[in-house]
Amino acid sequence: MQYYQNDITKIVEQFQERSSPTDRYASFDYCYLYFKKSSSAEILKDMEKSCLVLGFYLASWGMLRGSSFLLEHSAKYYEPLIEYIASLDKSVWEIDVDNYTDENIEIILEIYEKCKEILIKNKNSHLTLITKILMGVFGFIPAFDRFFCDSFREISLKKCRYRSFNRNALENIRQFYVDNSAVIDKLASELQILEFATGTPSEFTYTKAKIIDMYGFMKGLNP
Repeated sequence: MQYYQNDITKIVEQFQERSSPTDRYASFDYCYLYFKKSSSAEILKDMEKSCLVLGFYLASWGMLRGSSFLLEHSAKYYEPLIEYIASLDKSVWEIDVDNYTDENIEIILEIYEKCKEILIKNKNSHLTLITKILMGVFGFIPAFDRFFCDSFREISLKKCRYRSFNRNALENIRQFYVDNSAVIDKLASELQILEFATGTPSEFTYTKAKIIDMYGFMKGLNP
């Protein structure tokens, strides 16, 4: 098992320690559950809320800081993206790293390209932003931020550079899951996503891809 790691539970627990209902990491929970539980009609009917949920999640996860082009826009900038998200079949939310079939990988890549086309103008950087959106809305991939990419570049022994979003990256993530499936499955079955209204665990648990995201992020943050 070339990608086997013996510290996954420990690292994910460190992430969870920073995920109380009012911590910024919990913004993922609220964003993901909103889009997973809402029908297309509900997402479109309350467009303002849909844009604000996505926008605040991105802000919490560092996408509105520094020189980000998103600072130049209001929440309404996300409206075309929300319309696209609402147009997708709800089966998309069933994709996870344990069913990264060739077909599902193509679906993920297509969604990435469409989100990039809608949101990215003037050749702005897109890898971290779009993968964070796909993680926060669908939960089917890790976010390719600096910390995740640094740690997984080392785990893959640089067989994948994680400098672009492509089939090779997704296949490497799938292999990481396969080599660590027992512990990832256990964590994904036990860790519950927080409900915004109550701040308490919901009936939903984290996706396996989100468990991998937690691990890669924290391992890169504290190498």
